[in-house]
Amino acid sequence: MIILAFILLLLGPVMFFKTDWFWRLTESWKSEKVSGPSELYDINIKFGGIMCFLVGLAGVVTELFF
Repeated sequence: MIILAFILLLLGPVMFFKTDWFWRLTESWKSEKVSGPSELYDINIKFGGIMCFLVGLAGVVTELFF
């Protein structure tokens, strides 16, 4: 379980700071003419990155202290 928490801790900042990388990996192959992610997609992925980081942090704290 702690391994999953560390994965979430690492994935969260990547999603928050590098939304264009995440878009290229997950969404770019679905469309030929779109050159980049939309503003709404950026906001959505940044929010998801924050949530992943917080859940990963809670998982690490729970495993280490409880």
